[in-house]
Amino acid sequence: MRAYNFCAGPAALPTAVLEKAQSELLNWQGKGVSIMEMSHRNKDYVAVAEKAEADFRDLLNIPDNYKVLFLQGGATLQFSAIPLNLLGKNNQADYISTGIWSEKAIKEAQRYGNIHTIDATFQKEGKTAIADSSTWQLSENASYVHYCDNETIGGIQFNEVPKTTAPLVVDLSSSILSAPLDVSKFGLIYAGAQKNIGPAGLTIVIVRDDLLDQTKPEIPSLLKYSAQADNGSMLNTPATYSWYLAGLVFEWLKEQGGVEAIHQKNLEKANLLYGYIDQSKFYDNPIAQPNRSIMNVPFTLADSSLDKEFLKQAEAAHLLNLAGHRSVGGMRASIYNAVPLEGVQALIEFMEQFATKHG
Repeated sequence: MRAYNFCAGPAALPTAVLEKAQSELLNWQGKGVSIMEMSHRNKDYVAVAEKAEADFRDLLNIPDNYKVLFLQGGATLQFSAIPLNLLGKNNQADYISTGIWSEKAIKEAQRYGNIHTIDATFQKEGKTAIADSSTWQLSENASYVHYCDNETIGGIQFNEVPKTTAPLVVDLSSSILSAPLDVSKFGLIYAGAQKNIGPAGLTIVIVRDDLLDQTKPEIPSLLKYSAQADNGSMLNTPATYSWYLAGLVFEWLKEQGGVEAIHQKNLEKANLLYGYIDQSKFYDNPIAQPNRSIMNVPFTLADSSLDKEFLKQAEAAHLLNLAGHRSVGGMRASIYNAVPLEGVQALIEFMEQFATKHG
């Protein structure tokens, strides 16, 4: 049987997608070879890549004045690529800090420009919350404002799009395709694939056309968005198999009813799990309710000495990868699009049994 996988990334993939990829692994559409053995210049592969982009654009209603790039290096490489692409005309940017991933982006951006940092988190009745963007002291001349929508490690998420005058740049790695999104509110969106898009090895960048001419002169060719856009994301050999699998995920998501439909399922899963945690005296979540992530649910046990036993018994029950990030400890259930409601129900049943025995 397939276990329920609550890993933060690389994360669960839809079973139907894996089964289709398995059936095509050795002989893709009667061609006698695997698609991972096929040249990215082959017309059949180019058609696969173009369909994946078209489906992705359709899912997010991406306007025509945005380029969609299928790149490599993970979202972490974009921590460097973004300032190198956007600070060429004005070397100032604002970065919003809400957790470990936004801090990593800040640290890298500081290598390339004048970065003004705003700590947007605060404590509200013992829980961590995000301050409203109207309270932020933003720079008057920033080239862009960067933030991380959903901090995978801390389980904290913005409950609205920040209001800024400078172009918004957002890391959507762990929340893209989980809820409807107005792409036109952003200058640039980027996301590592290994949460809701597909397997690791692929990163998607959505960038508005008017931001393509702001590069710093020292930018490497492979990191230059305009060069990648001019070459259909194939300036060099792309992550062909990851791109193909992402296309299968997009097809699957459309079959589920699209982003709005999957969002309702995600809300049902998150509300169920948070609801159980809130009524329990054995488990606790550290995030203020308005900023709770619907993708990553961290929780602690009343007695942390039971953590190892909890994880051991959870794995025996086919509930995998529930350990919190090493930097914060505790537990974390990542409930991305591919994690079914039944998985969350099974987790809650196990949590209840464990609490009854050890509480």
